[in-house]
Amino acid sequence: MDQGNVIKALREFVSERDWSQFHTPENLAKSISIEASELLENFQWNSEANLEEVQDELADVLTYCLLLADKLGLDPNEIILEKLAKTQQKYPVEKARGRSDKYDQL
Repeated sequence: MDQGNVIKALREFVSERDWSQFHTPENLAKSISIEASELLENFQWNSEANLEEVQDELADVLTYCLLLADKLGLDPNEIILEKLAKTQQKYPVEKARGRSDKYDQL
């Protein structure tokens, strides 16, 4: 399923339930954080999380991210590529390769 079909399916799902009224940018941003915490909870006590549970929580995070982008009229692919270009400037390969230091510590 390509991203266009995913957005279409999400819009239809939300519309059928009349949930758009609850999907303000603020509420969607809150939901992203809440679902990200639930994703992290799978790794709370060890790094061997249940893949099925991780998949479900990751799907929730991605769903809310896509809904927020759609609500704001943003193209997810475009904004990811724009941010990647900025990050490439902050973390040039010759300085960052194999290092986890923050850009201002390279």
